[in-house]
Amino acid sequence: MNVHVVIRERLSDDEVTSVLVLVEAATETDGVRPLNEHVMLHLRYGGDTGAKSFLLYADDTLAGFAHLDPTDPVEGPSGELVISPSHRRRGFGHRLLDAVLTESIRLAAERSLPAIPGGGRLRLWAHGDHPGASRLAASAGFTRVRSLWQMRRSLYAEMGPAVLPEGVQVRAFAPGEDEAAWIALNARAFAHHPEQGSWTLNDLDQREKEPWFDPSGFFLAFRDSRLVGFHWTKIHGADGHGHDAIGEVYVVGVDPAERGTGLGKALTLTGLTHLRAHGLSQVMLYVDEDNQAAIRLYESLGFSRWDTDVMYADYSTAPWRGAPA
Repeated sequence: MNVHVVIRERLSDDEVTSVLVLVEAATETDGVRPLNEHVMLHLRYGGDTGAKSFLLYADDTLAGFAHLDPTDPVEGPSGELVISPSHRRRGFGHRLLDAVLTESIRLAAERSLPAIPGGGRLRLWAHGDHPGASRLAASAGFTRVRSLWQMRRSLYAEMGPAVLPEGVQVRAFAPGEDEAAWIALNARAFAHHPEQGSWTLNDLDQREKEPWFDPSGFFLAFRDSRLVGFHWTKIHGADGHGHDAIGEVYVVGVDPAERGTGLGKALTLTGLTHLRAHGLSQVMLYVDEDNQAAIRLYESLGFSRWDTDVMYADYSTAPWRGAPA
């Protein structure tokens, strides 16, 4: 069998189609999508300057896919990978991971990344904390460094009223008008978040083009004319493909000057009420395991832990890092 890896900066339409078929097969087998929203958007639209796609073939059959984003010089390159369910337990995961590691080290050396704490190491997401991903990570010398909880609650359960702070008004997002103000607030609200706080207008524009985007479920809070908070909701599975639809607290952000006023809780409840009005029975959200303040808020609103996504980081092969800090 001829097993080989092809590295591309941009996939052809046929290659994108093959990857999406592989992703759907893995999703059906594992019960969780193996690639995050950012990578799925990159597949459809492009946009990550310097990102690499890895296609692992067994003869002429696509057996695996990986995405590498090497653009963060502080946190280090990040990636995701998936092996077709019909090609697992044959060493293909190691073969694909080796290709991603080799390319990430080459790119880091080419760019002369500084030897700062955390800099340069490859980080990989494993969605759903799959045992196969855990075994692969451990055998390759990766360390578990971050966990992202998925939390859920019933929309049939009591929620209580959304009580806004005095002087704050809420309205829906207006496409073509609110983008710049939202990007600015998002950057302030998530200044220390490794992904969310770095969104650009292009990131927002890509999501506005998605079929799920609904400005009526994108709530903006204003104090006078200043944007001070938001709750962007999302509905999954509303495409009629046989899956039960579920709502999502996609992202809630509050201006640092408004923290402690109850605005975050009020905006969360505003979005939950909107999702329940759509006839949905369940709602989900993602939150970092170490964000205990947010977890306490969500638990007080009836959410509980459902699943976990895990990030692994490599310390064993990167020449600029010897051991975990």
